[in-house]
Amino acid sequence: MMTTASRSHRALIMGRNGAIGANHPLATQAGLDVLRAGGNAFDAAVATSLALGVVEPMMSGLGGDGFYHVHVAATGAALVYNGTGPAPKAATPEAFVDGIEVHGPRSVSVPASLAGLAAMHAAHGSLPWAGLAAAAIAYARDGFAATHGYRHFAADNRPQLEADPRSRATFLPDGVPALGAIITQPALAATLEEVAQGGAETFYRGPLAARIARGLSETGTLITADDLAAVRTEIVAPISVAYRGYEVRQVPPNSIGFVFLQMLRIVERFDIAALAPDARTHVLVEAKKRAFLSYERYGSDPGFQNVPVAELLSDATIDAHAAAIDLDHAADLPLTSEASGDTTYFCVIDRDGNAVSAIQSINSAFGSGVTAGDTGILLNNRMAYWHLAEGHANRLAPGKRVRHTMNAPMVFKDGKLWAVLGTPGGDNQIQVNLQVLTDMIDLGHDPQAAIEQPRWTHSQVGQAANWPHEGDGRLTVEPDFGPDTLAGLERRGHVLNRVGHLEAACSMQAIRLLDNGVRMAGSDPRRDGWAGAY
Repeated sequence: MMTTASRSHRALIMGRNGAIGANHPLATQAGLDVLRAGGNAFDAAVATSLALGVVEPMMSGLGGDGFYHVHVAATGAALVYNGTGPAPKAATPEAFVDGIEVHGPRSVSVPASLAGLAAMHAAHGSLPWAGLAAAAIAYARDGFAATHGYRHFAADNRPQLEADPRSRATFLPDGVPALGAIITQPALAATLEEVAQGGAETFYRGPLAARIARGLSETGTLITADDLAAVRTEIVAPISVAYRGYEVRQVPPNSIGFVFLQMLRIVERFDIAALAPDARTHVLVEAKKRAFLSYERYGSDPGFQNVPVAELLSDATIDAHAAAIDLDHAADLPLTSEASGDTTYFCVIDRDGNAVSAIQSINSAFGSGVTAGDTGILLNNRMAYWHLAEGHANRLAPGKRVRHTMNAPMVFKDGKLWAVLGTPGGDNQIQVNLQVLTDMIDLGHDPQAAIEQPRWTHSQVGQAANWPHEGDGRLTVEPDFGPDTLAGLERRGHVLNRVGHLEAACSMQAIRLLDNGVRMAGSDPRRDGWAGAY
């Protein structure tokens, strides 16, 4: 069943040969060009990923992390390439007696997205690696036009960019750039050329790695050449649950994808399609609150801490959570360690049905604000996610991967790929994934209509990903819910934070694969994203 939503500002993009959704039109175009040239989804993912790191520098890039969740149509293989880096060897709790800085050189963790991307391509790609970086190199060398989104994030993060001379010269050449001003990154273009020729090996263990290590040392990070050389991609199976006859797959820990699956299983206990909009939203929010208790208590690197995914997704656990939801009253469930960013997402489905659900990040907007020497690589501030208290599941340890809010779902029906979807947005990611997927499955909306439905995000006390955790307990809502729905939420005890039309968090991309081969692609109007198909 597919219904027509009450509003859709953008056309639903459809094609039978391939589709891409990404958070910048130039990145979408780079991926589409690869598909048209005969590349597969894995080739297009490389081109899209590298392009995003250039034209959306505030969200991702070579200095960050990523997860690449793939479906191989010919074999049915389901794999996750974990391109998230460990804490440096020198990063012990004792090294941060005054706490971990949110920005600056000591907030930088070992970057690993390129390793994950390259491992995925080596296993499944069909076109030579070198050519897939061409668009990214051109965008870096010749420049791209500053968008509304770029200007917004540059203005909001001006202090940390201005603190680093190279970052200031690159991203704020004359202050916050005017709309349409050209941003060039010649140093990054040269680095990408090296990556095109030498692959990930040169980035981590070759001549480029030596230059990166010098830049990391000059800027005062804790990362050494040995830390770079030790980076390896973990290849794992996704985790999954059934939801109303669909199989929903997710990225396993160190991602919090398991929390998204918990939310879905709790929601399945309610007939949300039959509920009025205020009651339906209330159930989704309350399911989110319950599942986020697990996020704080168990989210960790499974190589260092047991994450009991099977128990957390068991009928007994889910039934208890569902039974605790009061349909008439909002619960107050602050997160504590005892009880319980900024990113970019893209997705690809090619003509053969191969798919990639990918998410990558440098954590906060413009990450640490620090550029690694003369490489043009803007570095992440992922160290800000760590905890320092003894006994915490996400306590800092050298070589340990931090808990990530990044997640990249896929959905299957009767064993066939049905949809890929995802969004950036820190802790808001899985909340928005929940809303869009239930809109598509329970309410029958197409991807674009589901993306443009009125959006909410909830902030539990103690929830925010960066430490120390912030959170005000409010429910942020767009006005398009309508006065009756908003009044119904307030009557149940939700404290509303009202924002403007299409001003709630995240930037969703989604592709739905129909039985007749049509790929329906939707992209969020809330940022710079764009979908393409042919």
